[in-house]
Amino acid sequence: MRQEDSLDELDELDSPRHLDTGFDLDPDFDPYEPEVGELPESDVTEADLDSVNKTGTTTIGLTTPDGVVMATDMRASLGGRFVSNKDVQKVEEVHPTAALTMAGSVGGAQSFIDTIRAEASLYETRRGSEMSMQALSTLCGNFLRGGPFFMVSPILGGVDAEGSHVFSLDPAGGVMRDDYTVTGSGMQMAYGVLEGQYADDLTLDEARTVAARGIKSAVERDTGSGNGIYLAEITDDGVAIEGHKQFDDLV
Repeated sequence: MRQEDSLDELDELDSPRHLDTGFDLDPDFDPYEPEVGELPESDVTEADLDSVNKTGTTTIGLTTPDGVVMATDMRASLGGRFVSNKDVQKVEEVHPTAALTMAGSVGGAQSFIDTIRAEASLYETRRGSEMSMQALSTLCGNFLRGGPFFMVSPILGGVDAEGSHVFSLDPAGGVMRDDYTVTGSGMQMAYGVLEGQYADDLTLDEARTVAARGIKSAVERDTGSGNGIYLAEITDDGVAIEGHKQFDDLV
């Protein structure tokens, strides 16, 4: 083939009839930037809350030198007036050494827990290491701030290389670390117990007793809390959760 023929063919390829004019790239498009999806939006309004299952709830998180103890009651209600379930597990493992409690709407809390559990698992799979508690708390705050998890106020507790951690999370994505914290409708009664009985050198057994006393105090006066207690003990060995209908052997 002559050189002139090759040049003619290149000219033809550059001609307008060979250009795909139907596809116009965004001038701000960056092919190397991560593609971010959109979170679904909740269309639940405050007026709908009277018909939504809520945990009512008292949930507690305590740190100790040996690990974290978390405790919750077992009651779910409709609008705070009718007991819709007497055996709700309001604390769930979301990470090999971390757990989240439920407080607020049951659906929002369950969806939030499932999402955080999946994200923590993906992190471990991709990076070959477990997420730190600081990173996990930041992830939780980011999802609450921008996600569809309507009216939830959980507690995150867990252990990592830096020690024992408890974080209270609010519906707007606020994250606050503390030695102990309480959320839910029975928080005033439970806080009264913890203020008088918590110490930073508690053993795990002593922390279980203090947490159980806090839940029991709330159950006595708060109509949104009741029907028993779930206790979670979190150490370097993992998360152990157990339920009790009676407080007699715990306090």
